[in-house]
Amino acid sequence: MASRTGAGRTGSSRTGKVLAGSAIGVLALGGAVAAAAAAISVVVARTVIVPPSRRIDDIQVLAVDPVRKTIVLSSTPESRLPGEYSFWFSGDTGHVRVGDILSQDLRTVTRPVEVPDFGDLAAAQRGRFSGWYYLTPADMGLDYEDVRIATPLGDAPAWLIPAEGSDGKRWMIGVHGRAVRRPETLRGVIPFRAEGFTSLLVSYRNDGDAPRSDDYRYALGDREWLDVEAAMQYALSHGAEELVLMGWSMGGATVLQALTRSALGERVVGVVLESPVVDWIATLDFQAELRRLPSAIRRGVLSLFKHRWGRPLTGLAEPLDLDRLDFVTRAQELDRPILILHSDDDGFVPSTASRALAVARPDIVSYEAFEIARHTKLWNYDREKWEGAIRRWIEALPHSTTATAGQERSSGGAG
Repeated sequence: MASRTGAGRTGSSRTGKVLAGSAIGVLALGGAVAAAAAAISVVVARTVIVPPSRRIDDIQVLAVDPVRKTIVLSSTPESRLPGEYSFWFSGDTGHVRVGDILSQDLRTVTRPVEVPDFGDLAAAQRGRFSGWYYLTPADMGLDYEDVRIATPLGDAPAWLIPAEGSDGKRWMIGVHGRAVRRPETLRGVIPFRAEGFTSLLVSYRNDGDAPRSDDYRYALGDREWLDVEAAMQYALSHGAEELVLMGWSMGGATVLQALTRSALGERVVGVVLESPVVDWIATLDFQAELRRLPSAIRRGVLSLFKHRWGRPLTGLAEPLDLDRLDFVTRAQELDRPILILHSDDDGFVPSTASRALAVARPDIVSYEAFEIARHTKLWNYDREKWEGAIRRWIEALPHSTTATAGQERSSGGAG
């Protein structure tokens, strides 16, 4: 009997050890999974906020015919886009403008091509599409001035394109998106200049033109707006009485911050947003789904951005206030006319938040929907529609009460 009892205890002990070992294994596995998720969250977070050192050439150059002035490219979602675009090639060492599609099949796309601005196109093997199209105001045949904006981090370069045939009191301030520079905003000059606006196309911290911040990180608009505020001050100091802020992509998030956080926001009579980030959480969720990332990683990225403990991992000098960057939730705080141009086929920043803002504030938001066009390439896809929407919106724009009051005071003083 004693022997049987001892055998029972031994078996029980062995079972306990097996269960304990299994539990330790499960915990170890769970810990490894959590550690892997945390590591991936850091990588994803840094991808969003660290300025890229180079862009990926994702289109193959299959043939160039200098006589017929054509280029044959591999078929990709970008190369198949109708319209006119910039084509950067050989690691951004070359640039050329390409026209609308001449022919295509399952493997190739043939387009007309201009003489390259620089670089050896005949030797190019790969490149990428861009919506910039123009590189400087000179490419558009416009007179302009290189000016410096005194931002909190130092002087930042900007292009000043004076109005033609007007008093120069209405200014458009153009703000580019993430990982690009001022040339992105040149397209905006066309409709605004036609309506008598002076254009100020600005740079901001960490964009490759303006001074760097100490942390050299994008703040997704949460701090870049200070550089836009400096541009607003420059405009007002140089004769502007009414301001329109126009932002592309992250530039959209930035101008909304400038509108609502700057004391100079009262001088803004309207805002134009192209492919904008209206809500960063919605955009980050979209990107996570696109890359099939688990929800744990998405939550990890948001936590890294929002909390001080994430600073050593992200390199951010200060946490980001993602709630402050959500203008769907903050829709009732807006009180100026807003025009949103967004494509449902954007592919990078979903149009859902833009549409939600338009639904929340139909009294002030005009929404111009596009299809097929990709992120920040609406002008390239349908120039007439894009420019027409902006011009109609400008024509319906009321003059600012501040400017009107100033004009009344001037008239009274003169009398």
